[in-house]
Amino acid sequence: MDRSLVSQPGFIAHDLTFELQQVQSVTVEKIVALYTSRDPGISESGQDARLAVARAADFAELLSSHQRAWQRAWNRCDIEMDSVNEWSATVLHLHIFHLLQTVSPRRAHLDVGVPARGWHGEAYRGHIFWDELFIFPYINFQRPLLAAALLEYRYARLGAARAAARDAGFAGAMFPWQSGSNGREETQRLHLNPMSGRWLPDRSHLQRHVNIAIAHSVWQHYMVTGSLEFLRFTGAELLIEIARFWSSIATYNRAAERYEINGVMGPDEYHDGYPNSDEEGVRNNTYTNIMAVWVLQRALEALQELPPHYNRQELVEELAIRDDELERWRDISRKMTVVFHGDGVLSQFEGYEQLAEFDWEGYRDKYGNIRRLDRVLEAEDDSTNRYKVSKQADVLMLLYLLSRDELRGLLAGLGYEVSEEQLARTVDYYLGRTSHGSTLSSVVTAWVLARYAPDKAWRFLQQALQSDVADIQGGTTAEGIHLGAMGGTVDLVLRCLTGTRARGQVLRFDPAMPPEIKQLRFSVHYRGHRIELVFSDDRVEVSSRPGPATPITVSVREQTVELHPGAAYLLTGLRPGRPQVKRC
Repeated sequence: MDRSLVSQPGFIAHDLTFELQQVQSVTVEKIVALYTSRDPGISESGQDARLAVARAADFAELLSSHQRAWQRAWNRCDIEMDSVNEWSATVLHLHIFHLLQTVSPRRAHLDVGVPARGWHGEAYRGHIFWDELFIFPYINFQRPLLAAALLEYRYARLGAARAAARDAGFAGAMFPWQSGSNGREETQRLHLNPMSGRWLPDRSHLQRHVNIAIAHSVWQHYMVTGSLEFLRFTGAELLIEIARFWSSIATYNRAAERYEINGVMGPDEYHDGYPNSDEEGVRNNTYTNIMAVWVLQRALEALQELPPHYNRQELVEELAIRDDELERWRDISRKMTVVFHGDGVLSQFEGYEQLAEFDWEGYRDKYGNIRRLDRVLEAEDDSTNRYKVSKQADVLMLLYLLSRDELRGLLAGLGYEVSEEQLARTVDYYLGRTSHGSTLSSVVTAWVLARYAPDKAWRFLQQALQSDVADIQGGTTAEGIHLGAMGGTVDLVLRCLTGTRARGQVLRFDPAMPPEIKQLRFSVHYRGHRIELVFSDDRVEVSSRPGPATPITVSVREQTVELHPGAAYLLTGLRPGRPQVKRC
C-alpha cells in the first residue's frame, strides 16, 4: 500500500491507499503510545513513545490485556442494582465506566486532578473545579490510593494557594475556583450570554467554597483509610492552611458579637451581589459560614489525632501554629453568624428574604426551559440578583454533606437551636425556588429527598442519570461529559441510599432504599478491609474478605457487630421492632 504523512497545524494523520476487490475486507490496526514530558520519570517523551510503540504487542494481545484490566476493575468497583428500571442500572454502569477511565491507575503517579468534564471534551479548558466533591467519595471507597493521588494534586499547588490568599490580603491557602496546570486562578473575568450576545462581568472566582470541598475530601479520606501518614504529611497541612484562610476572611461584628464572612458566592451561582449595588459577592452565605466552622473543627481535630511528641509537635513547628491562632478558631466555631428568615427557615444569605419572589409559572409558559434563568433574565435587562431563585442547591448542600444530626449539632454549638421541622421547611422552601440549571442540582436534590420525601427522590435520581445520555442542557455534552453529575449519581446509590457514613473505626449504615430498587450489591475498601455488602428490603449482608486488617465496628441502625477479616453477618429486621443479627 501507499502511505503518506498528513501534517497540518493542530492535525496529523497517515493516509493509506490500497486496492480492494468487491466483498474483500481489510483490517487496519492502529497502535498509539502517549507520553508527557510532565511525567517526572520521562526524560524525552517522544523517544519513550517511539520505544513503547516498537515494543508493543499486536492488536489481539493488546485487546486481550485491555479486557482483562477492565474485568479486574469491574470485579472490584461494580455496583449491581436490581431495580424496576433496567435503564437506570445500565446508565449507572456507564457513569462508573467514565469514572474508572478518568481516575485510572495509569494516572496515579502523574500530577493530574479531575477536570469537571473528564477527558472527553474541551469545555472549561480542562480546569479543575469543586466537582471532585461529588467524584471523590466513590473513588475513596473503591481505590483509596487513587483518592490520595487526587489530594496530592491539590497539595502540589498549596504554594500557589498560599500566594493567592496572601495577594488577596488573607492568611493560609485560598484555592482557586478554576485550577489549571500551576494552581493559579484560571476563572474568566468576562463571559458571553448567547441569548443576548453581550459580554458580562464574571465574579464566579468568589466561590471560595471550593476550599470547603477540598477540606471535606481530606477528612473523608482520613476517615476511610485511617492513615496517619497521609494526615501527617498531606492532609493536616491542607486542613490547617484552609482553616487559616477561613479564620482570616471572617470578621468580628462587635455589635452582634458574631463572626461574619462577606464578599463570597455560594454554590447557587445566581447571586454574585445585591440588586442596584456595586458590592461584590454576598454577606453571610449560610452554606459557606457553617461549613467554614466545620473545617475549623476538623483542623483542630486533625491536630489531636496526630501522636503528640513527634508528628503533632513537628507539624506545629513547621507551620508555626500559635496558641492564640487555635483559640481564634475555637471562638469562631462558637460565634459564627447564621441568618434565618422570620419564620425560622435558614436564609441562603443575609438579605435573601428581602428579595422579590419570581414568576416561575409565567416564565415557564413564556420560555419553556428556564434552567439557565440567569441568561434569560439578563437578555431581558434583568438579573437573578433581584429574585429568590437558585441555579442549584445552596443551603441544601449542608444536608448533602452532613447528616441532620450533624447539622443540628453544628448549629447548636453556634447557639442556634434548630428543629427537624425547621429543616424540613427549609428543604421545601428552596426546592420550590430552584431552576436546576446545573447537572449537579438533581444529584443533591435526590440525596436530600431520600430522607425527607423518598417518593420524590427516585424521580430526581432519574433526572441526574439522564444528564448526559439525554444531553438535558441542550448541547453541552458535546463539549464533554459532566463527570461531577456522573460521580454524584454513583455516590448517591452507594452512600445515600444505603446511609453509609465513615466514622473512623465505625462504618455506619442507615438504609433508605426506594421501593423501585429491589437489591444493591457492591464492595468497599474501609480501613484495610474489603467489605462485601448486599442491601435488600429490610436486610443487610456484610462480610469482610480474609486479610490482616484490624477489626472494625459495623453499625446498621441500632444493630452493631465487630467485623473481623473473613467474618460475615446477616442483619435482618431493619424495620423498627424486630432486629436480628446472624453470623454466617
